[in-house]
Amino acid sequence: MLGLRTMASLPVDNETPPFSTLYKWKYVDFDFPSERHRQRAISNGDYIPENCLPLGLEVWGNRIFVSLPSWRRGIPATLTTVSRTGGNSSPLLKPYPDWSYHRAYDKGKNCTGLTSVFRMNVDSCGRLWVLDAGQIDSQDSPKQICPPSLVVFNLEKDIPIARYVIPKKYVLEDSLFSNIIVDTRLHDCSDLYVYIADTWRFGLIVFRESDQMFWRFNHHLFFPDPLASNFTLHGLNFQWTDGILGLALSPIHPYGDRKLFFHPMSSYREFYVQTSVLRDPSRVNSSANEFRLLEESRGPFGHSSASAIDRNGIMFYGLVTRDSIGCWDTRKPYVKSYLGIVAKNTETLIFPNDIRISQEERQTMFVISNRLPMYQDGPLDPEDYNYRIMFADTLDAVHGTLCDPSFIPFQNTQRVHR
Repeated sequence: MLGLRTMASLPVDNETPPFSTLYKWKYVDFDFPSERHRQRAISNGDYIPENCLPLGLEVWGNRIFVSLPSWRRGIPATLTTVSRTGGNSSPLLKPYPDWSYHRAYDKGKNCTGLTSVFRMNVDSCGRLWVLDAGQIDSQDSPKQICPPSLVVFNLEKDIPIARYVIPKKYVLEDSLFSNIIVDTRLHDCSDLYVYIADTWRFGLIVFRESDQMFWRFNHHLFFPDPLASNFTLHGLNFQWTDGILGLALSPIHPYGDRKLFFHPMSSYREFYVQTSVLRDPSRVNSSANEFRLLEESRGPFGHSSASAIDRNGIMFYGLVTRDSIGCWDTRKPYVKSYLGIVAKNTETLIFPNDIRISQEERQTMFVISNRLPMYQDGPLDPEDYNYRIMFADTLDAVHGTLCDPSFIPFQNTQRVHR
């Protein structure tokens, strides 16, 4: 498959080893059909450069998908692509699959296009699963103009093949669906499930493709920790009460199951549940004890955004108040002596918001950093590079760190997380 082909990338810089920077933008611009279209979009408020914040990413073949949620007015396209090969430091974002799906052209009048995409995930069958929150102006005056939906694209043909609307009974007042992860184990993806995080109303939605059924789990571990809801980043202090956000799937165990690891944004802790529990709708009201806490806290300033696990079982996660990417070998205890740092940079890694890992045999980790708290507080500096996409080989990233599979500390050698 094209999606599994190894692609070479030409970096812009190597300021954040082991990461290389593929792209960096002061502000993002779009591949409008013409300059006349761009100027018209600016004049009528469909394109406000300072309001366009790239947030999520996904990788397939020679493309990187970048989402721009409709946080504020002036987001002309909410799902875009750039080339994975690099070569241009600040490329234009190309609307996916084309302009007709985006609000700068269709205004979302009939909810058949894309309204506000937070994150997306590619399955092993070459399909892009897009989480469309359906909400605009989330930062100023939220408006739910379309129902939250899963929109599925065939990546070989770049056409939509399905849209699954999340039933109203699972969408609570002020729900915000902000992360998605696909779980499939068969070569034809006929067993596919999708897990969706409701960050503002603290729930986990499960979707089963075979019969197009949804169900919702609610649990106290999805809630923010009030003791971790105060954030400080580069002198900016703010309070967030964001619940479950980070989702990462373990490799499949020999007995056929796998774990979903998760954490709220406003938390210093990591949790997990067996996916066999999630995949059984009869367990919705009888599974409270199946959601479990890992051993230790990440400690103060241990807030984490997105996370991802490579096929060797190494978890990578953004430490958003430490300007860092953390790591953990999931075969070892979740204790501080095993929690490592892959990279730290107080300029290039300000708020690492999303992490994805490619599906090739030799895997590559991609990270997007976007200074989200500064964006919410006021306009970003138009003369500074505010958004970056960086990449690193997953094996190289953990070499010599606490997450290196060969690393064994002098203490806790007998404690192994199962």
